Amino acid sequence: MQLEKFTYDNKIVRNFGLATLIWGIIGMTVGLLVAMQLFKPAMNLGNQYTTFGRIRPLHTNAVIFAFVGNAIFMGVYYSLQRLLKARMFSDVLSKIHFWGWQLIIVSAVATLPLGFTTSHEYAELEWPIDIAITLIWVVFGINMFGTIIKRRERHLYVAIWFYIATFVTIAVLHIVNSFELPVSFLKSYYLYAGVQDALVQWWYGHNAVAFFLTTPYLGMMYYFLPKMAGRPVYSYKLSILHFWSLIFIYIWAGPHHLLYTSLPGWAQSLGVAFSIMLIAPSWGGMINGLLTLRGAWDKVREDVTLKFMVVALTAYGMATFEGPMLSLKQINGVAHFTDWIVAHVHVGALGWNGFLTFGILYWLIPRIYKTELYSKKMASFHFWIGTLGILFYAVPMYWAGFTQGLMWKEFTPEGLLKYPNFLSTTLQIIPMHVLRAIGGTFYLAGVIVMTINLAKTMMRARLVANESAEAMPLQDVIVEDAADKKWHRRLERKPIKFMVFALIIILIGGMVEMMPTFTIQSNVPTIKSVKPYSALELQGRDLYIREGCVNCHSQTVRPFRSETERYGEYSKAGEFVYDHPFLWGSKRTGPDLHRVGGKYSNAWHFNHLLDPTSMSPGSIMPSYKWLISQKLDTSTTASKIRAMQRLGVPYEAGYDRKANADLMLQANSIAKNLAKDNIRVTSNREIIAIIAYLQRLGTDIKANKSTIPPNQN
Repeated sequence: MQLEKFTYDNKIVRNFGLATLIWGIIGMTVGLLVAMQLFKPAMNLGNQYTTFGRIRPLHTNAVIFAFVGNAIFMGVYYSLQRLLKARMFSDVLSKIHFWGWQLIIVSAVATLPLGFTTSHEYAELEWPIDIAITLIWVVFGINMFGTIIKRRERHLYVAIWFYIATFVTIAVLHIVNSFELPVSFLKSYYLYAGVQDALVQWWYGHNAVAFFLTTPYLGMMYYFLPKMAGRPVYSYKLSILHFWSLIFIYIWAGPHHLLYTSLPGWAQSLGVAFSIMLIAPSWGGMINGLLTLRGAWDKVREDVTLKFMVVALTAYGMATFEGPMLSLKQINGVAHFTDWIVAHVHVGALGWNGFLTFGILYWLIPRIYKTELYSKKMASFHFWIGTLGILFYAVPMYWAGFTQGLMWKEFTPEGLLKYPNFLSTTLQIIPMHVLRAIGGTFYLAGVIVMTINLAKTMMRARLVANESAEAMPLQDVIVEDAADKKWHRRLERKPIKFMVFALIIILIGGMVEMMPTFTIQSNVPTIKSVKPYSALELQGRDLYIREGCVNCHSQTVRPFRSETERYGEYSKAGEFVYDHPFLWGSKRTGPDLHRVGGKYSNAWHFNHLLDPTSMSPGSIMPSYKWLISQKLDTSTTASKIRAMQRLGVPYEAGYDRKANADLMLQANSIAKNLAKDNIRVTSNREIIAIIAYLQRLGTDIKANKSTIPPNQN
């Protein structure tokens, strides 16, 4: 049998590797700036485009889709070619994929600081960018499956199973979570509202972690770890069990982000049950990885790439144990909305995604340049400074989370809240945030050292852009052996059937959870007193979204005595039926705002937005002085009202034509009220709309009397 000669495309691998390094430094630098604002608000540099609310989504998008995304494509393009013994299907599609993905990232950098955001966590990019993501993802899929079809290796290795599952699931998640009604070029409203929107968002949000930050990385672990160790994967059977159970169970777990909210109880319980089950397949992957190193632990002492891989797998094990634990209601009741969740997320992000990426980069770059790593000492320094950075980041955040959760719930012997002022808990944890920033600095320093090391490695040699290889044509490979008669071995030879099976597996959980919530009216009971937002309140809500206030303030009061005492009546599902999108939030850096309407005067809100420390001494909230000088854009009012009407919000027919007149009446009323407190501001300013929205929150149902003192932040 004659061997076929062909070449591997290393240039596309190198390009994605360079993008990983560049965007990694940018994303982590923005993250450090974000972290520093939580103890020194002046680090927003005094302008509206770098406030915490605006650039926190920029940080998450940069590290998830730019740093991790490019690392995934680097690892997939390198390993896929070698596992299939074929060059990528199309060099043109590879280039379109690369440059298209970079353009999407640049568009995120351009739009998010300007306040163009949907507010959905990890899906903040507006509808034109969502379409671009879809198109580039399809390009990636065609390129991947085209390569699989022209392969010279009959069976699909375990890494490719995870790549296939990643492709189909991310496609489904992105499309379902991006059903938006455009209002203008960079403004849209989600088709879903309130409880339904929350369920879809966290079905997406949790599984973006599962199928973007986890499954492709497991695929890369299954390829690169055995290569580094010179050992075969520990167990083929365990990899089968681990893969299918992981992709089936993961998709159900999203509702554990919404425990104690107004999401129907049965959906919450399903989320908890499947989250607990998730420990088994997650640890199956970790165990399969670590046991692959049996007989190779002596190499771990000497090889820095294996050190990174071992810490990555350990961090994966820790994060995937803690996640199910946090889904238990008793633990979630303390942990949710606190820095505990921040610590949990970053153990996975910094340890699992970061360290696995670093290990692969150190192993891969010298190989495609056919040279040695420039400095093993620099790589070793990176490992230790990075590990120290993770510890300095995670431990203080755990401590801060425990402190917050317990302080929020503590009562005096007399039965009163011990810390009724939310700000007291924020001030208590500032030293932990300082330590977190130090940890982030260490971690970023390691990445910069790695970039210098790899740059010098690349400069000492020339890229082997087209690496020569040879293999037998697929039709000449001997087909049958005893193992080939087993069902999974047969399935591995049929990539399209494999993809369809994976698609069916991941659709089951989503459909079971979402269909009843969308089709059975009793799951979201309505409340007659809940009315649509006025035109001014709707504009104010969009400004609230633009400024990213949801990144620090939740809008859902949980049914705990500590929360109803602090905020008022717990939140009901029927209160959110006109909220496109929902704004329940996932972190409380400031207090919950769902019952803030009518609690303070218009003057209090004005002064609080102008100078938060004037109302709440010690506050770490930035000043929003630009809201006072910037005019409210009322040219969009009519189109926004019409969009809401199409979404089912019951504005009267023709209201879009008189909405601005109604808006000005309410704005003039607020401006006159402010004038009584010697605050002179014209009624056409953005701050008027924000105040109108804040004063509306929670007023549709009668709230309980609050025990919050007047200087509550």
